[in-house]
Amino acid sequence: MKLLLDEMYPPALAQALRSAGIDVVTVAEAGLAGRSDPEVLAAAINDGSVLLTENVADFARLANEHLAGGGHHPGVLIALSSRFSRRPHRINAIAAAVHAAANERLGDRLVYLEQPPPPHDRNKPTQHP
Repeated sequence: MKLLLDEMYPPALAQALRSAGIDVVTVAEAGLAGRSDPEVLAAAINDGSVLLTENVADFARLANEHLAGGGHHPGVLIALSSRFSRRPHRINAIAAAVHAAANERLGDRLVYLEQPPPPHDRNKPTQHP
């Protein structure tokens, strides 16, 4: 999966995603910092990149308008700020959710990322009813 990170995300997220095997570029690295949302979505589409954003209001509308006009897009991933923190010590949760979504068919879809389940602690005894 090729991924374009919207500008609200820290560079550390791009690094975490690269470490997980995701081909990612940030809006700043793509020379799109400060550009309008329609320009960012158009750049993602032209590059064949899925867009990761938390800006559901604008990008849901833009993606739907693009589809309604007969166009196609590689996909838009939404990491709601109410579910995910952009703080440096919490970016692994977003990276894990993106990695999980990478196995899905994302073309022409708006996908809301979910928090990954906590890892199973093998040292913790299993409780039985």
